Amino acid sequence: MHATTEEPDREPDRRVTTLELFFDLVFVFTLTQLTVLLAGDLSFATAGRVALIFLVLFWMYGAYAYLTNQVPPDRPARRLGLMLGMGGFMVCALAIPRVFDDTGVVFGLGFLLVVVVHTALYTRSHGRDSIWYGVPNGLAGVSVTVAGLLDGLAADGLWVLALALQFVTPYIAERGPGRADGRTPEALRAQLGSLNPAHFVERHGLLLIVAFGESVIAIGIGIGDLPLTAGLFGGAFLALALATALWWTYFVRDEERAEEVFRATPAAARFRLAMNAYYYAFLPMLLGIAFLAAGVKKTLGHLTEHLHTGPALALAGGVALFLAGDVAFRATLRLHPVRFRATAAPVALTAALLGVRTSAVVELLALVAVLVTMLAVEARWGEKGREVARVGVRAVATPE
Repeated sequence: MHATTEEPDREPDRRVTTLELFFDLVFVFTLTQLTVLLAGDLSFATAGRVALIFLVLFWMYGAYAYLTNQVPPDRPARRLGLMLGMGGFMVCALAIPRVFDDTGVVFGLGFLLVVVVHTALYTRSHGRDSIWYGVPNGLAGVSVTVAGLLDGLAADGLWVLALALQFVTPYIAERGPGRADGRTPEALRAQLGSLNPAHFVERHGLLLIVAFGESVIAIGIGIGDLPLTAGLFGGAFLALALATALWWTYFVRDEERAEEVFRATPAAARFRLAMNAYYYAFLPMLLGIAFLAAGVKKTLGHLTEHLHTGPALALAGGVALFLAGDVAFRATLRLHPVRFRATAAPVALTAALLGVRTSAVVELLALVAVLVTMLAVEARWGEKGREVARVGVRAVATPE
């Protein structure tokens, strides 16, 4: 009989609750609405604004993911608060398609509700320290709301200001409380980094899989009322294969390895690691899915035609963005290999030329081929590494 041993200081794993998953479904509706905005005008200006909106929104999603890791929604008051935050994100989502026209103030008020609820719930775990998050987040919400009263560069400037306020918030949170009561920066970082690794990694993985659902829905929207021909089924299959290959890129091995890295990281370093891996690196991954979905919507009805630059770039750029984010994610967590994905990202982007000069179906085929080749080469590289390790073990076990 074998005795089983457990690490005495290992944190007990905690699962993501169904309410948190419900919250994520509502948040991903904002991504769906951004896809609608982008598909309506596939231009660089709209793409930039879509990125700006999502950067601001995803910051508060990350704040809620961190919050429920620290303050589980396991009692009525917390559940009701989280539902109120969901309502705020729903208001933001509904306002997105015309946020730079006539619904900017509505968006801003919904965003302020999201911030206020988060700050109130955050006091449950961090008490008065919540002010160091609440104030800059609140100022960002006010900036976005005022932007709804303005047009053009002035409005865009206030959105950038909101983003800047969010970016400096972690630095304020790591230093502000210490100046107030004498705690060291190391102690503050340890407090902020007291994350449950299993829950945190699973939460973001579930968000990603729900976002992939948007790319599947885009297939149905792109087909619409078109006759169901063999060619259309082929295009739909290629779009699904593309989403599946991206799923494989992240979910086969990386999620489990990411949890191991988080668990091995001291609490004082976890907060910064979480920010780099699951905010900065996840941003291009999620935006890539949104751009890909917009490209699929605009492409499936024109499979044999030359694509305009917008849809062609949305398809190829979406894949390239996802890969770039995944490269940053792997580099942050020191998951190897990275070089194959770093090479595949610019190669995928050049597939846009095929869509413009040949047809949509050729571009889709090329993108699937790039991803499948990348994954196959990685698998082969991994097999060689395991074989070298096995040979080394045998050599040690059977010395001359």
